[in-house]
Amino acid sequence: MITPLTLPKANLRLQKIKGVVHVRCIVRKKDLVCTSEEWVRQHFIHYLINDRKIPLGLIASEYPLTYNGRVKRADIVVFNKHQIPVLIVECKAPKITLNEETLFQIAQYNFDLDVDYLCLTNGIDHVYSEINRENGNLRYLTEIPMGITD
Repeated sequence: MITPLTLPKANLRLQKIKGVVHVRCIVRKKDLVCTSEEWVRQHFIHYLINDRKIPLGLIASEYPLTYNGRVKRADIVVFNKHQIPVLIVECKAPKITLNEETLFQIAQYNFDLDVDYLCLTNGIDHVYSEINRENGNLRYLTEIPMGITD
C-alpha cells in the first residue's frame, strides 16, 4: 500500500483507525483510508501546493462531474483564480500502467470540464499534456507549467 513514489516527499499525516491506515486529506479536511491510489493522490496534492505553488483553495479532490448522464469523480481538479477549471489530474495506483485506456478516462472527464491541461500519474510515472484548442491535439510537457492558476 505505501509504495515509494517519484514525487517529492510529502508531509502526510498517517494514523491507524481500527487497525486500518488512514491519511489526512488537506483538501477535503478529513481522514481517508490510505489505499494505493489515495497514497498517490495525497502526494500529488502536496506536489501541486509545494512544488508548483498552486494555492490549496484552488484544488478540489474527488471533484464530481457528469459524463454521458453519469456522475463521475475526477481525482484532482485545479481551478484558476476566476474559479475556472484549468487542470485535471487522474491518479492511479503505482501498479497500474499508464496507457491509452487510462488517458481516455481523463479525456472523457474533459468533455465536462474543458481544461487546458491534463495529468495522468501513478506516482511513479507521470504524463503531463496541454490541449491545443485549435486542433484538439495533445502537446506533451515535462511538468505542469508554473502560473496556470493566474
